[in-house]
Amino acid sequence: MTNQKNSAYLRFLNLIDVLDRINPGRKLDATEESLLNKIVLSSYQGETVLVGDLISLSELGSQATLHGRLKNLRALGFIEMAADADGRKKHVVPTKMAVKRYEEMSKCLEKAVRTA
Repeated sequence: MTNQKNSAYLRFLNLIDVLDRINPGRKLDATEESLLNKIVLSSYQGETVLVGDLISLSELGSQATLHGRLKNLRALGFIEMAADADGRKKHVVPTKMAVKRYEEMSKCLEKAVRTA
């Protein structure tokens, strides 16, 4: 194993762990994290994400599992859902809280790389 002091990624993981301990609340599971990553990245790229797009990501789990995780992300305040004009499709967008989470993670990454 490489020396932990020389690994920016290990320092990053440690900083994220500290961040999770500082910010109270339930930690996101891997599926929720993956969904939120997809939502935030799509928003950053100016793309629209629909609930149907997300629950069809079979590599992350069943449709029922993914729908439940989206409900959790909404309840935790990380995403909002808005119906389109005819109400048949729901768009998923990250909240300010989600964007802030990624800004904090970016700061952790910058600090981990700077410390090298």
